[in-house]
Amino acid sequence: MTMRKLFGDKKGESSKEIENVESEMDNKSSDIKLTDSNYSRNKHYKKGVSLMADERMDDAARAFEDALRIDPGHVDSLLKLGYTRFHMNDLASAMEAYNKVHEIDVTNAESWNLKGLIYYRQKNYDKALECVEKAIDSNPTDGMSWYNKACYHSLLNHIPESIEALKRSIEIDVKNAKKAVRDKDFENIRTDEGYRRIVEVVVLESVRQGYRKVGQIVWTTMVGKLEIEDAARKLVEKGLLVKTEKSLGLQKVEEYEIVPELAEKIGVEKKGFLGAAKKSQPIVIQNLKEISEAVHAAKTAIEEGDVKEIISKFDVFIEPSRKGGQMIEYFFEEHRDIRLFKARLIDKGSEYLQANKQKMIDLLDNIEMMITKKLRNEAAQNS
Repeated sequence: MTMRKLFGDKKGESSKEIENVESEMDNKSSDIKLTDSNYSRNKHYKKGVSLMADERMDDAARAFEDALRIDPGHVDSLLKLGYTRFHMNDLASAMEAYNKVHEIDVTNAESWNLKGLIYYRQKNYDKALECVEKAIDSNPTDGMSWYNKACYHSLLNHIPESIEALKRSIEIDVKNAKKAVRDKDFENIRTDEGYRRIVEVVVLESVRQGYRKVGQIVWTTMVGKLEIEDAARKLVEKGLLVKTEKSLGLQKVEEYEIVPELAEKIGVEKKGFLGAAKKSQPIVIQNLKEISEAVHAAKTAIEEGDVKEIISKFDVFIEPSRKGGQMIEYFFEEHRDIRLFKARLIDKGSEYLQANKQKMIDLLDNIEMMITKKLRNEAAQNS
């Protein structure tokens, strides 16, 4: 081998040592494959996910079935198998897969939400609603479950319930407003005053995020210009927004701002130099402290070596409904690295954790150090 030539044959020992090391590494590799009961299962599972991405649903389903022959209780494979069957319009097989998930874990929110979509496809909106209620019971912060709940209530002509669920969905993720505007499932509630107030919520949240011009709000939410202008006018009448005019060369540009009393309570983002968002000091400190708490929790999970718990803690840094947005804003490179760590942990589990444990700890330590510096800077600016 090239390695032997590189190190030479000093007294005949170097070659022998290398052979011993190589033999030991080969044995360890074989041992991993033999002792890791998840090795073959994960191989089929990853193949299925890749085939799904290529929209080869038949082949993907077979890959997930191969994974389940090795480990019939692998929840992720069951969920993905159900998803592929659903998109192949094999609703009975999809439901069977989700039922098996609930035999393992009756609180699995994703499976309840997906079951609801099967009933939705069958136009059985009562059963769909029952399922999504159970999904929300298990995971109250899942914006898509709340959105689906709003759809089912609307289709059942439950106007107030649909409005409330849609409001909750938008509070979790304001992008759901964009979906709602174009979603035919909401035809029953569009003329309701409550639905129009949802547009007000969207406008208020957009202004809070620093989008103060009508054009900016239209662009970020995809809500119609007339609806935005009407909602902004009502928010001004209610004393929640103030309308201002600013000179831009020879032009007058209208902008909206949240009234100071409300801005102090909810925290307001301001667009700074070059358009970068600059948040008011109290909300910055709160975000940094919450990220710091999440860092501590993730480090504890890593030290304990619980792969599932580590993945769960990493989700806090990734999901937009949690701290994902703040991580991208404050720690963009670290956010990307955490996403990579999570993907590798899902693929390789404990083997990857043992090889990269210190790298994860070092990354989190670095985030903590940067948080400390940012907090000091914020305190200095506020003093």
